[in-house]
Amino acid sequence: MTEHYYSENPGAAHDEREVIYQALGQRFVCVTDAGVFSRDGLDMGTRILLEALPELHGRILDLGCGWGPVGAALGKKYPEAQLVLTDVNSRATELAARNLAANGVTNATVVQGDGFAAVEGGFDAIVLNPPIRAGKAVIYAMFAQAAAHLNQGGALYIVIRKQQGAESAQKYLSTIYADVERIAREKGYWVLRCANPEKKHEEE
Repeated sequence: MTEHYYSENPGAAHDEREVIYQALGQRFVCVTDAGVFSRDGLDMGTRILLEALPELHGRILDLGCGWGPVGAALGKKYPEAQLVLTDVNSRATELAARNLAANGVTNATVVQGDGFAAVEGGFDAIVLNPPIRAGKAVIYAMFAQAAAHLNQGGALYIVIRKQQGAESAQKYLSTIYADVERIAREKGYWVLRCANPEKKHEEE
């Protein structure tokens, strides 16, 4: 069986390395490992997503957090916010917790679970770079489940490459959220903002 970064317990031999990246005006030094997404540093899609985000407040979920680059960046940028990071990959969540601590991010917690399985309560923003290789059924389920975890006025932010289904994803999201807009397009990546799922259901 082929193992992927979205495996719960990666069996790949550990091979930790230090990576340094800049995001949202801050410099971060983190540790990555084999068996996690983008182990060589901040990937382009995540960087584009971070740069496209508007000012965020309140409770923020980093869904599919990997080794924690988004959570660390948002935690530093918005020290008054309350962040939750989650990932199905236990190795990733262990790294994320270490990297938050190493970079002085104290307003975030990390939980391990599949999708929203370990997540409680609502959020003012959910940020997601979906695991495309997990397949459409998995990522579309994440899109739908996010709707049930948004506070009133909250929004889901997604980055996805056009060649990996951004247009069809936007069409599907429009069946769940009343407001779906592309807020950035760069190097083949689209960043989508999805809001008002309650309004969509009321219209139906």
